[in-house]
Amino acid sequence: MRSRARIMAATVRLIEDDGFAAVTVASVAREAGVTRQTVYSNFGTLTDLVSETMTTTVFEAYEAVRERTDAAPTARAFVVELVVAARAVLRDRPVLAALLRPDPHNPVFEADMMQRAVPAARLALTPILERSPGLARHLDEITEMLVRFALSLLLFDSDLIATDEGLRDLVDRWLGQTVTLLDT
Repeated sequence: MRSRARIMAATVRLIEDDGFAAVTVASVAREAGVTRQTVYSNFGTLTDLVSETMTTTVFEAYEAVRERTDAAPTARAFVVELVVAARAVLRDRPVLAALLRPDPHNPVFEADMMQRAVPAARLALTPILERSPGLARHLDEITEMLVRFALSLLLFDSDLIATDEGLRDLVDRWLGQTVTLLDT
C-alpha cells in the first residue's frame, strides 16, 4: 500500500478507536509505519490530512447512499431514502459514526461546519431535480433545512427512529406535513 493510502487508513483507524483527539501527526505516522515527515510531505498539515481523509470517506459513503436512493420515484421518496440510507451508512462505518460523538476536535462541531456541509449535501440532493425540476429554485433552502433536520436525527437518536422503518415513517410524515414543496 502506498504511503498516502496507509496514512489515510491509519487516520481512519485512530478516529474509529479513540476519536479525533487521538489524531496527531506522530500518532498517524506511528500507526501507518511512516515518518512524520512523510505525513507532512503527503498532506501538508494535520488539518489537511483529517479533512482529506474524512472527505474521501464521506464520498465513498455517498456512493453507498446513492445506490439506495436511485430507485426513489419522487423527490419526497428520494429525500426520505436519503436520510434513512445516510443513517445506515453512518452506523455501518465507525469512522463516520465518530462524527456524531462530542469531541472538541470533531469537525462537525466547528463554527464553519454548515459552510462545509451544505455544498456536500446539495450535491447529494441534486438528484431530486431529476424527479421534480421545479425544485431548482428552492434547492438551497431545502438543502439547508435538510442538513439541520438530518443532523438532529443523527445526533439525537430515540426509540421512535431506532429502526430504518421508524426513521422512514417519521421523515415521510414530516415531509408530508411541512414540505409540500417536494410533492410539486
